[in-house]
Amino acid sequence: MVSILNQRRNLGGKVPELPEVETVMRGLAPALEGQTIASAEIRRPNLRFPFPDKFTDRLANKKILHLERRAKYILAYLDDDSIWLSHLGMTGRFSVFVDGQKGQNLAEFYYQDGTNEAGNGKHDHFMMTLSNGTKVVYTDPRRFGIMDLFDASEVQSHKLLANIGVEPLGNSLNAAYLAEQFMTKKAPLKSALLDQKYIAGLGNIYVCEALYRARLSPLAKASVLATRGKENEKGEVLVRKIRDCLSEAIKAGGSTLKDYAGADGVEGSFQQRFDVYDRENEPCKTPDCKGMIKRIVQSGRSTFYCPKCQK
Repeated sequence: MVSILNQRRNLGGKVPELPEVETVMRGLAPALEGQTIASAEIRRPNLRFPFPDKFTDRLANKKILHLERRAKYILAYLDDDSIWLSHLGMTGRFSVFVDGQKGQNLAEFYYQDGTNEAGNGKHDHFMMTLSNGTKVVYTDPRRFGIMDLFDASEVQSHKLLANIGVEPLGNSLNAAYLAEQFMTKKAPLKSALLDQKYIAGLGNIYVCEALYRARLSPLAKASVLATRGKENEKGEVLVRKIRDCLSEAIKAGGSTLKDYAGADGVEGSFQQRFDVYDRENEPCKTPDCKGMIKRIVQSGRSTFYCPKCQK
């Protein structure tokens, strides 16, 4: 078995965040882009939602032009001007089988079915066969994933994509944008940054890390990023730190927490660089700081920060 990327991540019940989804998309792209879907099959009528009507028939004989990520969704653009959308949910995994062997095992959360045969796992709910013989299997024990198929002209208005904010790695995220969006907001800064209608795909781990690097308190009002309605240095620093955290995490293959089991030992390694996340009651890493990392709950999510450094 040749394993190009074999990862099992246990995120403690958390949905994969942007770097993990980006890693999966980049891993899938070489196997899928430019290939034609010879056939597709579903093993059950639904995941989180029902599969689209005539889903497999509509996928058959379509060429996959390219893949891209939008927020935490993977979009595959097909040659009939349609888009196949996937979301990994909490336990979703794509596996790619080449010549009958598992060549790639992407985004494996929680679950190992013990089989190397394409589509034979009891939680293998979707499989497509490409014209070159490659098989792509989607496995999802908890069935929180999503798949849809729609016309490319609807990408801006699609119910899952219409109200999503700017991409954090794109030029649209800047200090002026944050100031405009947050200048009147009294909500805590951490909660505002996690609101997907402002920033797409930015998740809990990387907000905690970016706020620490920017030395901003997660408890501060979101309006701290605006001064008299205009951008300020705090916003400029935060944008840089958000980009730095996400870029470093993508380069590291994302974050693997608590558990790992992979045939070739490859795993996301950004968790080895966490400054605050999951470090409750541990010393702050800032030189000469005597603070201890604290955990609080905001909007139902754990927040980790240093009360001394982040004021």
